[in-house]
Amino acid sequence: MKFNVLFVGNKFSNNTYLKDYILREINKKISHIDSITFYLENDNSLFLHLERELSVDTKLLIITTKQNFSVIGKLLCTVTADNQILKENMLLPSMCTVFEDQTYLLNYKNSTVNVLHCDELTEFPRLLLEDEYSSATIHLFGEDRESAKALISPIAQTNEVKIDITDVVENWLRIDVTSKKYGNITQFISSTKQLLSSKIIAASNIPAYMIEKMHYAQKKVTFSESCTGGLLAYMFTKESGASNIFDGSLVTYSNALKENWLAVEHSTLEKHGAVSAEVVQEMSDGALNVSYANYAVAISGVAGPTGGTEEKPVGTVYISVRSREHESTQKLSLKGDRRYIQEQSALYAIKMLLEIDKKLFFAN
Repeated sequence: MKFNVLFVGNKFSNNTYLKDYILREINKKISHIDSITFYLENDNSLFLHLERELSVDTKLLIITTKQNFSVIGKLLCTVTADNQILKENMLLPSMCTVFEDQTYLLNYKNSTVNVLHCDELTEFPRLLLEDEYSSATIHLFGEDRESAKALISPIAQTNEVKIDITDVVENWLRIDVTSKKYGNITQFISSTKQLLSSKIIAASNIPAYMIEKMHYAQKKVTFSESCTGGLLAYMFTKESGASNIFDGSLVTYSNALKENWLAVEHSTLEKHGAVSAEVVQEMSDGALNVSYANYAVAISGVAGPTGGTEEKPVGTVYISVRSREHESTQKLSLKGDRRYIQEQSALYAIKMLLEIDKKLFFAN
């Protein structure tokens, strides 16, 4: 049975923050969404869409506004030959038996519909639809997608699970696993870890996983960011428990602050430029020294769309990751718009941080 999400209301298309908040809340309970569709208010084709959805076996989640909540009920009543009645100060289809404030569940033939309303600055109401699948996410490092597929597809078939493999960045794969039997997923993960023990992290949220690992080991991390502007720090501080492993970091956009805050040599900047291996190495060293952390990450690059040169085109990014014992520097040539280049840079930095201490982060 498919699980589809339908947004009805102009604000869900216009307000990215509200839409993303709603999708995060849905993903806490629903492991797999087959489609997400947006309709503006007063779109006459919405009725035909609802008619199609309810003519097949489907689980349909309709997100609308308080203003359009009863309008959606009317449309559903037209499709199902029902009528609306007042229940708990809400106008709901009469065949609806499961409901609470801002949300109700409707069964029609072989379809189930959950209608709820959510507006700005309000709490997301309770999701009444249940997920029929169990799910898990693991991350695989050091393998390309085709090699990974050849290695783990036989394990997936043996354990009757479905896998979806996507690239996060180069040699970092996200593998989403679904099954109607939770035990099969557990066995799949166990067998995969036995085969690729030093490359697998069985966690859906990598920054949260790293926070837990570093906290247990009583270690801390700091960052010195230029082109990413604090994005790497945000990826960690948005997770609960970040304060246990993160005291702070420095966003040094200008050369003056690279020199004054991180002790990057003026001669290094003059000779090699801010976007260079030499500069990020001194940035990570300076961040480590000023913070007394166990790990430091430095990023400098050309995120675009302007600022590129023939020698250092847009997408050129240097990353230095340093522990008290080791240092690793990488030059990246990334593609995309400014935001995507920044995001790829931060994600690649996370991958390098994992690899600088495999004993800690890849321990079973």
